[in-house]
Amino acid sequence: MGHPQEPFFRRFLELVRGYWSSERKWTVRFLTIGFVILTIGQVSQPVMFNLWSARLFDSLEQHSWDRFLTVSAAIGLIILFNIVVQVLHLRIKRRLQFGWRRWLSEQVLVEWLTRGRHHQLTYLQGDHDNPDGRIAEDIRITTEYAMDLAHSLLYCLTLLVSFTNILWMLSDSLDITIAGMALHIPGYLLYVAILYAAIGTTIALLLGRPLVRAVNRRQGLEADYRFGLVRVREHAQAIALLHAEGEERRHLFSLLRGVRAGWYGQTWALSIVTVFSAGYSVLCAGFPFLIAAPRYIAGVITLGVLMQTAQAFQQTVAALSWPIDNLGHVAEWKASVERVLGLKTALFHLNRDVERGSQRILVEHSHRAQTLSFQDLAITDVSGAPLINSFSTQIFPGQRVLIVGDPMAAVTLFRAVARVWPWGSGRIALPAHTRVFFMPQRPYLPQGPFRRALCYPSNAETLSDTVAAEALRRVGLSHLIDRLYDNAAWEDTLPLAEQQRIGFARLLLRRPDWIFLEDATDALDHEGERQMRRLLEDEFPRATVLTIGSHERLEAYHARKLILTRTPDGVTVTEAEAPADLDELSVASGPL
Repeated sequence: MGHPQEPFFRRFLELVRGYWSSERKWTVRFLTIGFVILTIGQVSQPVMFNLWSARLFDSLEQHSWDRFLTVSAAIGLIILFNIVVQVLHLRIKRRLQFGWRRWLSEQVLVEWLTRGRHHQLTYLQGDHDNPDGRIAEDIRITTEYAMDLAHSLLYCLTLLVSFTNILWMLSDSLDITIAGMALHIPGYLLYVAILYAAIGTTIALLLGRPLVRAVNRRQGLEADYRFGLVRVREHAQAIALLHAEGEERRHLFSLLRGVRAGWYGQTWALSIVTVFSAGYSVLCAGFPFLIAAPRYIAGVITLGVLMQTAQAFQQTVAALSWPIDNLGHVAEWKASVERVLGLKTALFHLNRDVERGSQRILVEHSHRAQTLSFQDLAITDVSGAPLINSFSTQIFPGQRVLIVGDPMAAVTLFRAVARVWPWGSGRIALPAHTRVFFMPQRPYLPQGPFRRALCYPSNAETLSDTVAAEALRRVGLSHLIDRLYDNAAWEDTLPLAEQQRIGFARLLLRRPDWIFLEDATDALDHEGERQMRRLLEDEFPRATVLTIGSHERLEAYHARKLILTRTPDGVTVTEAEAPADLDELSVASGPL
């Protein structure tokens, strides 16, 4: 991925090159050739209409009924040709647009949803906020507008070539005398059209510079507003329980005021461009008649030639005015491309820094390792500031280890083991072919059939109803057996205690060797927690269990305890034996 300081189009070409060189490249290239041929075919229509109009007005001027009927019949063929070309072109263009969008979306999604990059990206500074909006909306604009702009540019270039030749032949030559010097200018109307369009384009581009900045700013504000709405939807239950609707309204109204400012900023920039373009478009309609009329009045050309000349002039100027006509679309497209490139660049640098960086944690599954081994492990934040100071220890198979103390550091330690927190140094080793399961405090329950939420992230089609029912019975959720095929937003429907029981049901389905629990029973009452812990002992007697937890009841279920103590220089890890009796809760600690 190119550096942000590289020219814009060089970085954009990387998005283009990838799709046209993908595994479907021959289909894509064939469609592109058809797209180009049909675009040229579209230009044939105004050329044919230009020739047709000359014959029509000549027949009217000559009061020739026979010629009028012949010309009238010819328009049907032009219409039929135009319909066929336009429909085929539309279908091919839209197929290329969505094919490119799908390919680019898949590429970004693979980069984003790989090895925890979507999680790690949230800790980095830079231009990659609201990745969901960039993937859903900005990729759509990038691909759709790119094809639309490419089509209009190719159309205008072909139109320019076609009508330049026609205008050159129709405009004859101009003989003028300047300071006693006679000048002979062949095809003078072509030069007038070029000068006219050049002046108009230059003025429009100068006036349009603020529009590009306004569009970019507005899209960023719109993305912030969409993200705010998504957050409210995702946390609807918590907001409702806290009766926090008023605060959320104030926050969303604040974001909406930002959108309003962006909208009116763009409106002001558009108004400046519109003032010019409105006058320019009217003048362009009448200007060719004004400059060609003297030759008709002098009897040099017929009415048909006058109309043909005026149309050729208008088409030439229209082709040359492509920057004016597409300035708004180009601004919006460029802003979206920058946002897509910003996300891809951030992911590229994140991958590079994580994979090649010297200050990263090495996590490996070794055939020689028999334990979970932390060797000189030190964990930092993204900037390199220490979170957990260097320590070394081993967790043996079958052990029950409780982790207490600083909660943020404990969770970060689990993330490091899961290979989603790479920042730091040292080595974490696990036995090869080990099945590891991380159970967060609140299990993620995707929307859809309940059986999908139950076995997530495994494929629900591989889960039999009998196995699912047995797992639910074992964790005390028998009342949900009849809802295996119900669709609902389960995170909002089920209480947290039942969601945590679903986490233990997933344990029964996955059968892991190493189990990491992050406050996974804190929503359960004393009896419910005892039942889940008994389930662990019965079903996973040889599994290793590491638990993050803060309440005293947990100590009875663990033989070892890691204590994470925050100091001014970072978090220090010490170790103690967990008391076998709840009455013996002395905190014996010592450096590892």
